[in-house]
Amino acid sequence: MQTVSHAIDPEHIATCEKLIRPHIRRTPVMAIDTADVGLAPRPLCLKLELFQHSGSFKARGAFANLLLRKVPPAGVVAASGGNHGVAVAYAAMRLGVKAKIFLPSVSSPAKTARIRQYRADLSIEGDRYADALAASEAWAARTSALPVHAFDQDETILGQGTLGMELEQQTASIDTLLVAVGGGGLIAGIAAWYRGRIKVVGVEPFAAPTLTKALAAGRPVDTEAGGVAADSLAPRRVGERVFPIVKAHVAGVVLVTDEAIVQAQKTLWQAARIVAEPGGAAAFAALLAGAYQPEPQERIGVIVSGGNSAAVDFDR
Repeated sequence: MQTVSHAIDPEHIATCEKLIRPHIRRTPVMAIDTADVGLAPRPLCLKLELFQHSGSFKARGAFANLLLRKVPPAGVVAASGGNHGVAVAYAAMRLGVKAKIFLPSVSSPAKTARIRQYRADLSIEGDRYADALAASEAWAARTSALPVHAFDQDETILGQGTLGMELEQQTASIDTLLVAVGGGGLIAGIAAWYRGRIKVVGVEPFAAPTLTKALAAGRPVDTEAGGVAADSLAPRRVGERVFPIVKAHVAGVVLVTDEAIVQAQKTLWQAARIVAEPGGAAAFAALLAGAYQPEPQERIGVIVSGGNSAAVDFDR
C-alpha cells in the first residue's frame, strides 16, 4: 500500500494527484459570457466538477483515502450529507472494498439512490450530518472499519486539492476563485495548492455559516445547519484540520441566501444547460447576487461542485 506524508502542501497534493489520476475525470472548464447571466462583461470560467465520477468533487477525496490508507477487511465507513457518501460508495465499488454509509434524513433521494446503485450498505440516521457522523463513529468502533471523513481528514483535503492543481493546468487566467464551503475540505485543499497565488474566496449559505462563525471566533464552533443546501453545505462546524489552512490562505468568505442559490441554479440551467444541485450552485450565487463584488478587470473562476439533484424544471 502506497503512503504519503500527511503534510498538506503542493508537493503532496501533486503526489496524491498522480495516484488518483487513473480513477478520476479531468473535468471541463467552461468560459461564459457574463452578459448572458445579467452581469457586467468580464472574463468568467466555470470549473464543472459536477461531471466528476459520482457527480461531485468528492470522488477525489474518496479515492485519496482508499488508496493512501490501509483498508482493513471490515472495509470503510463514512458519514455524509450525501455527496461524500456517494463518492465513497463509488470508490469502494471500483476498488472492490466494502462500504457502510450513514446519511441524515435531509439527504436528497437522488443521492441515496446513487449510493444504493453503487452497492454500499446504507443507513439513515437522524436529521443532520452530525447525527450520521456519530452513528458512523459507533460503527467504526464496533467493526474496525476505516472511517473516511467527509472533510476533516488529511487524505480528504489532499484529494480535494487536486482540483486546484487541475484547474491551474487548464487555465492560469483567473485572479479569484469562488468556492462553496460546508466543512471546508474543498476550499482548504484548493487554498493549500494555490498558497496565495490567486485569491480564494469561500461562499456559504446564511443558513449554514460554518466558516464565517469560525473566523469570527478564531476557531471552529457549532453553527446553524439548515437551508436549501443542507445536504451538502451544513455540517454544523468547519473542520479542525481545515481551519488553519483556510485562515492562512483564504482571502475571505461571503454569505448568500437560499433564494440566491435557487436563482443561481436556474440561471446556470437557462444560460448554459448546467444542472447544479444547490450546494453546487452556491459559489455562482455569490457572483450573481452581488455578495462578491469583483474589481473592474478581475478575472473570476467559479467551482460548480456538484450535480446530484433530482430532475427539476428550472424553466418554470
